[in-house]
Amino acid sequence: MTGDKNDTFRQKMLEHQNEARIVRKIVLIISIILIFVFALIGGGGYLYIQSALKPVDPDSKVKKKVEIPIGSSVSSISEKLEKNGIIKDAKVFKYYVKFKNESGFMAGIYELSPSMDIQEIVDRLKTGKVLAEASFKITIPEGKQLKEIAAIMAKATNQDETQVFNQLNDKEFIKKLMNKYPDLLTSDILNPQIKYPLEGYLFPATYPFYKPNPTVEEMVIAMLNKSQHVLSDYIERGKEKNLTVHQLLTMASLIEEEATEQADRKRIASVFYNRIEKGMMLQTDPTVLYAQGKHKERVVYKDLEVDSPYNTYKHTGLPPGPIANAGRVSLEAAVDPEESDFYYFLATSDGKVIFTKTLEEHNKEKAKHITNKK
Repeated sequence: MTGDKNDTFRQKMLEHQNEARIVRKIVLIISIILIFVFALIGGGGYLYIQSALKPVDPDSKVKKKVEIPIGSSVSSISEKLEKNGIIKDAKVFKYYVKFKNESGFMAGIYELSPSMDIQEIVDRLKTGKVLAEASFKITIPEGKQLKEIAAIMAKATNQDETQVFNQLNDKEFIKKLMNKYPDLLTSDILNPQIKYPLEGYLFPATYPFYKPNPTVEEMVIAMLNKSQHVLSDYIERGKEKNLTVHQLLTMASLIEEEATEQADRKRIASVFYNRIEKGMMLQTDPTVLYAQGKHKERVVYKDLEVDSPYNTYKHTGLPPGPIANAGRVSLEAAVDPEESDFYYFLATSDGKVIFTKTLEEHNKEKAKHITNKK
């Protein structure tokens, strides 16, 4: 009986082993099939993407006019390019742009060809190499304030200056722009202490427009697109100095307003940072004039008493927001100031800027160069 039981046990063991071998074979076969399928999918996807990145027709001599309207998103640009046969796949183009962190596409009527590769198309859209001549251009100089920019926009388009300025400060208009540029126009601009939400955000540059009467919104979108593109070079570096986008633009605006053509902006920036680090007030005259809404050659002692959060003679730290638009040189100074032990500077009548370390030294230079100050 014992022998029979052992034979039965061995028989069952052999059956289990056979079943296990069969199961392992099945699992192995399924695994090989799945690996093969995934390889086909992955390889096919890779080959498809590689193909989509290449020109639609490398030998094409065709040139097509493609209009990119002001404020176009990457998605809409991608779809337009695919529709016109300039690229193979809109989604691939869109993801390529995001992966390469490309931005700053400019509006205009472009002459593009199916023979162009994706990077060539991207470069063309970024540099604004367009086919059509601009109907007119608007130049916004560095250091301009929102009221002055509104006047330039109104004059260029034969609109009422007051109406343009009012739209630039309209709450619903601002919210609409914030939704479109969430990383640029943050909730910081809604601080009730801020005079004008868009102050400092309309980048100084020359803007071409391809129809004779663009709306205020179209002009502002062109400027904000430029701001967003330019600031992409400085935002991360600003974060290293614990500056938000808003604070970066604010600091750059102070540098812009204080600097003369001969001034070393990085040294001016060092003075501001040194004073902030030491808990001193910035005491910069342009903030006083901005608080008053004035343009004057010289600030007198009475001006320093103005009751405003922008008055850096009464409040420590940065003012609530920018006091003008700043150019690249001032933005660069804001993120990369010179290392110095200066705490004071003084602009002379001939445009020079004198830097000093102590109040005593500053007052001596002030006595030499500034007279008849009341």
